[in-house]
Amino acid sequence: QVQLVESGGGLVQAGGSLRLSCAASGSIFSINTMGWHRQAPGEQREWVAAITSRDDTKYADSVKGRFTISRDNAKNTVYLQMNSLKPEDKAVYYCAAARWGASYYGSWGEGTQVTVSS
Repeated sequence: QVQLVESGGGLVQAGGSLRLSCAASGSIFSINTMGWHRQAPGEQREWVAAITSRDDTKYADSVKGRFTISRDNAKNTVYLQMNSLKPEDKAVYYCAAARWGASYYGSWGEGTQVTVSS
């Protein structure tokens, strides 16, 4: 079992920055990939960014060049640095973990709200 707890959400003006954190606990050794997803009101949840155990990173086109995903293995924490925020980035952001050999994210956090004012 893997437990994930997000933090760092809040209210920011357009053009501003926020850094989200996701602290993992439990069966950390089983995790290969960590990802961030988001869900805006009335919309489906969408994938935002991912980082593997080898520090390979990928981003959705909508955030490429503005968001950076990173991890601190000593703290079992994954971060999402969000710069140049836009009103359309407003959503609940979820951290998720995929186990070795899995093609899906099996563990999810509760989410943290990000609101961007124009």
